Amino acid sequence: MNAIDTLVAHVLRTRYEDLPAAAVDAAKTFILDAVGVGLSGSRHPRMVSLRQAAPALGSGAETTVWGSGERLPLASAVMLNAYQVFNQEFDAIHDRAVVHAFACIVPAALGYAEREGGVDGPRLITAIATGLDFAIYVALAQRAPMRFFRPAMCGGLGATATLCKLAGLDETATRDALGLAYSHLSGTMQAHIEGSPAVGLQVGLNARAAVTAFELARAGFPGPRDILEGPYGYFALYDAGQADWDAVRADVGRVFQITRMSHKPYPTGRATHSGIGAVLDLMRQHALQPQDVESVTVRASSLIVRLVGRRAHPGMDSATARLCMGYAMATAMLRGRVGIPDFDPDALAQASTFELAARIQVVDDGNPDPNAMSPQRVELRLKDGREFTVDMPAFPGSPERPLGVAEQDAKFDACCASAQPPLPATQTEELARRLRGLEAEQDVRGIVRLLAAARAS
Repeated sequence: MNAIDTLVAHVLRTRYEDLPAAAVDAAKTFILDAVGVGLSGSRHPRMVSLRQAAPALGSGAETTVWGSGERLPLASAVMLNAYQVFNQEFDAIHDRAVVHAFACIVPAALGYAEREGGVDGPRLITAIATGLDFAIYVALAQRAPMRFFRPAMCGGLGATATLCKLAGLDETATRDALGLAYSHLSGTMQAHIEGSPAVGLQVGLNARAAVTAFELARAGFPGPRDILEGPYGYFALYDAGQADWDAVRADVGRVFQITRMSHKPYPTGRATHSGIGAVLDLMRQHALQPQDVESVTVRASSLIVRLVGRRAHPGMDSATARLCMGYAMATAMLRGRVGIPDFDPDALAQASTFELAARIQVVDDGNPDPNAMSPQRVELRLKDGREFTVDMPAFPGSPERPLGVAEQDAKFDACCASAQPPLPATQTEELARRLRGLEAEQDVRGIVRLLAAARAS
């Protein structure tokens, strides 16, 4: 079978009983993570514009916007929730694929479950796990340097597959939906290199497109068929014909990629995380102060340099700062952490952060893989002449360096507390408990009702 045949068959045939225990556990863990960061994303200043625009995109009250609690048509609510999951760069990622697919997939799945009703925990877990596989395997086959914004595009395909699985569509309708989603795909790296907030909106737009494609296919509208390996398919256009499907096909149905997802410990671009983790370790181990530091050099792949090697400067937008190694590492050294408030306007106005960031540079280490995120090396030179070097073969929060359950819970609690309006502690506790025990839910609408704080009457 070719690539699209293999992936569609995997999505349609996989049952909950086929999922290894590790995949079920990972699904619950990362669905919880996506919900938490999505709730926190309701605080993002750009949400004002999106909420203002949403009524012009369609009327209806099908699905809840997380945090704020508005009810919108499914496609609009999914767009806003997907943007919320992604807009603080805090959502889970597959490091090798360089894809944050949960930002599209989880809002689409929960939105559909809320609108339709009767979706139980095992059904939701299975749809999300197989939809994620669709997204990640397409990304893993790619070999060319990233020009189009892969997280949004692969995430949109994964969300479409997830919706088809939830709705029980047959092979024909599923192929149509994926073909129509392919016809919608959008997003380039231009927004990323500019540090534009449109980076996250590209995720929301592709999530919305997934809903549109799904609804059209369910109504019987056909789509193109050979969307991956066709002469104008995904691999030819978006990977410049360099994709190697043969390198990944054997793992489909054998390796559930949900078990290889990574948490983000910090609300920044993933490419900054090794630098942050390294300097936090060095500062603690050697009782260093920011004023002790003469310079910091991060040696990393060309992809890392391209993603986060930009110079920090006063007046940066929070979206740009999250994609700046210098700002992220300087924040870590000055404050001993990098957290949600560190990209708010008052933090972005601190001159000391930019003074320290000017001493940090990211240089190409000559890695021949244009998609490599690791390894990285951090070299710290002090004003007294001492030097420290840390090799980072894997990111903090990766399967090789996972977050413990206590760290996962602390992140979730902080995210829910930062939502606008904040979730009460008792509601946060119930939400976490039910997401941790998702397989026991008879109808996940009970969980969706916890995704917004009760409004004062």
